Amino acid sequence: METSADDWIRQAVSEYSKPLTQYAYQLLKDWDRARDVVQDSFLKLCDQRKEVVLPKLKPWLYTVCRNRALDYIRKESRMTEIDFMDELPSPEPSPIHPLQQQEEKIELLQALSQLTIQQQEVVRLKFLSDLSYKEISEITGMNQNLIGVQIHNGLRNLRNRILEQRQSEAPLS
Repeated sequence: METSADDWIRQAVSEYSKPLTQYAYQLLKDWDRARDVVQDSFLKLCDQRKEVVLPKLKPWLYTVCRNRALDYIRKESRMTEIDFMDELPSPEPSPIHPLQQQEEKIELLQALSQLTIQQQEVVRLKFLSDLSYKEISEITGMNQNLIGVQIHNGLRNLRNRILEQRQSEAPLS
């Protein structure tokens, strides 16, 4: 059965609006601008030919969204820190260790904020947006080898910063 020409766009909006808005928010730190960027991205999608865009829809949308967000940032001529707080999925509250979970989340967020902007972006795209190296490459313009290096270095830096933080907070015996 043939569907209308716009069904694929409606499906893309339904599937990608929320994750793209969260992604744009992390870059812009402003929900209204994030929604504007995502709306612009979908408007640009409407001008594209389905057979060209559909095979690579997810990386295409993330790329357009990223570029629009970076345009906003350049326009304001300032870069903002990437904040992971709203991106992290909230785990089901554990009646046993809710305070410990909150402390670990804060610890992770502090360590993430100390990574380079490039490391923050590729780690976020890989682990929070569940994108492949190829998709990340298409979005950021970095080659896949560099992405692998950035992710590896980012994770190593996260681990080291968390260990340093824990050691500095350990009680002296």
